[in-house]
Amino acid sequence: MSPFTVTRTLPADADHAALRTDALHGLTADPKRLPPKWFYDARGSELFEEITQLPEYYPTRAELEILLAHAGAIASVSGARTMIELGSGSSEKTRHLLRVLTELRAYVPVDVSESALVQAGHVLREQYPELSVHALVADFQGGLVLPETPGPRLVAFFGSTIGNLLPAERAAFLESLREALSPEDTLLLGTDLVKDEATLVSAYDDAHGVTAAFNKNVLLVLNRELGADFDVADFEHVALWNPRDEWIEMRLRARRSLTVKLTALDLEVPFTAGEEMRTEVSTKFRPEGVRAELAAAGLELRQWWTDAMGRFALSLSGPAGDRAR
Repeated sequence: MSPFTVTRTLPADADHAALRTDALHGLTADPKRLPPKWFYDARGSELFEEITQLPEYYPTRAELEILLAHAGAIASVSGARTMIELGSGSSEKTRHLLRVLTELRAYVPVDVSESALVQAGHVLREQYPELSVHALVADFQGGLVLPETPGPRLVAFFGSTIGNLLPAERAAFLESLREALSPEDTLLLGTDLVKDEATLVSAYDDAHGVTAAFNKNVLLVLNRELGADFDVADFEHVALWNPRDEWIEMRLRARRSLTVKLTALDLEVPFTAGEEMRTEVSTKFRPEGVRAELAAAGLELRQWWTDAMGRFALSLSGPAGDRAR
């Protein structure tokens, strides 16, 4: 059986230190904000899996439809011998590609959760015993140091997670990724597309309240990790479409005036009645915008696929001016 290794590039206390920094800066900002990555403790991950099964939440189904229809073309164009997946989680979508990437020799899942990487890695080894799995515990925004694996390499970034980054963050991320790519490497990128406001808002404000629970879960993370005393009943879930920036915003709105204490930060945070704290931005893209952002980072769009309803896109790009195939 081929090797299975786990490499940690994050310090053991990196998550806690980052949470302290984000909470201190975000809760004292005007307006208040928190990064969406803090949704995903064990309970938050369970809630997100529930969200992906909801009738209102189309992105997961739409992206899977594209993968099932075009996996062969992705394999043919990329010619990948190594696949690197950013934010891999359970690696569920990856398995549809692994079946058709006949030249693949190595898989590098990248995630901040070591437990998720180990669990997914063991499953993949059973299914593909000849595949070398090099799991990497890392933050994909923190500068990746990838293991030595055979090229060409296919970097996959599914789920339109790139939409959670603000424009300057996206630009910096794509530029750093371009620097890490060799001429024959490719990027497979998932992007949710602009569509009517009702469809977008309902995807982030479902009738069963699962997304609301997911949003409020960040408060429970702060309570547990930073000794905060948030009462989730004091906040309501808000999802709205920002037409200027073309993104969905998730917020938490204070139902009354209150003050929250965070003992680990020696911090008191006042909220006025009706005050909102932004917890997520999810940008929706247009084809010309994706092409322009890739080009600005030195990447050339080579293939573009959407689901039958045109709701979601997968694109394949590579270093501009460099074609190994």
